[in-house]
Amino acid sequence: MVRPTRVLSLYEGFFAGGARILHSDVVAGLHAGGDQHHSVLAIASRTHRESTVQRMEDDPRYHRLVRAGVRVTTLGKLVDGDPAAPDSFTDQQLQIAAEAVNSADLILSLKEQPLGILLALRSRGMMPAVPVAACLHRSDPLHSGAALGWLTDAAATGLLTATISCAEATDRAYARAGVAAENRYVIANGVDTDRFRPASRTDRQTTRRGLGITPNAAVIAYAARFDAMKDPGLFLRALALHARQHRGAHYVLCGAGMSWENPAFRALAAECGVEAIAQIHALGIRQDMPSIYQVADIVALTSAFGEASPLCLIEGAACGATPVTTDVGDAAAQVDGIGVVTPRCPETIAQTWQFVLQNRAAFRRRALAARPRLGRQRMLNDYRAATHDMLRREEVAA
Repeated sequence: MVRPTRVLSLYEGFFAGGARILHSDVVAGLHAGGDQHHSVLAIASRTHRESTVQRMEDDPRYHRLVRAGVRVTTLGKLVDGDPAAPDSFTDQQLQIAAEAVNSADLILSLKEQPLGILLALRSRGMMPAVPVAACLHRSDPLHSGAALGWLTDAAATGLLTATISCAEATDRAYARAGVAAENRYVIANGVDTDRFRPASRTDRQTTRRGLGITPNAAVIAYAARFDAMKDPGLFLRALALHARQHRGAHYVLCGAGMSWENPAFRALAAECGVEAIAQIHALGIRQDMPSIYQVADIVALTSAFGEASPLCLIEGAACGATPVTTDVGDAAAQVDGIGVVTPRCPETIAQTWQFVLQNRAAFRRRALAARPRLGRQRMLNDYRAATHDMLRREEVAA
């Protein structure tokens, strides 16, 4: 009997974000298939981001992987800004990492930040000859800091076997930045349509009551962390304009730092002219995003840069919400036929929201009709094919 392929994923840490959601879904899905045995090594056990401290043991992605039978270990570092550099690891941490990589047939790095540990192992002569792929999820590699240099070094020296980009925009951007990987794959994101699905009228009304939203009120959802990349200021300026003109609408804001408890969020909201009215629900990190999307008419995105294949847009659409987004990464291609792309203008964004709300029934039908192409099975099949191809190429080269 042929044993399953052993695949190790490297995480910078466990914290809220679309890339971690997506990659954890891929790992759990491939592990469940039986022909691959997955494990995870996290560089950090705690992460300080967007005015929050997020512990690995509290993260829903961590719990999902453990429930799926995926072994998760950590080097126990704290991520507080910059990723862990190759010279920052202790002998004990290097030994833990060496044991993990020596037990793998293939390594997947979630973004470029975890590659520091592989470079550290190589410098000590502890890195085995195993294929390594970097799974890339942004379209602005120059914002990756030192980690971009680690990625280009790994590609140039043969440590990196391949890149797997979630968007064409990502693949092009990293190629322009000098990442010369031997093999390049592009695998568009997909979501679990059993989880992200339209809810019954009863369930929708239950969620609305829990949030304090009246049964027929228009709802605009915004799922993004409080970060310059997401440009929450643009969203808040559009919100202020829309709320003054359409008093009955509700706005549900989710993501790390998107809470009135965050002083920076409060200050930005005041600067943008947002009133702290009952119709604004700044909820911070939520673990029940399907229920949020299910009550939304619109899922909004106002990102300025960095996006590749924004997960919130297709998660919302799979639940029946209409994506309204700025033109970042592959967002325009994602929402083609089911949503609207806007310029970076708060007045135009507010007007577009209202146009969609006035035609919400027609837009909702389009989103729900697109559910088959938004599903995760195609994505899992493509990841499985890419891993098999990398291993086949390695066998031929040997």
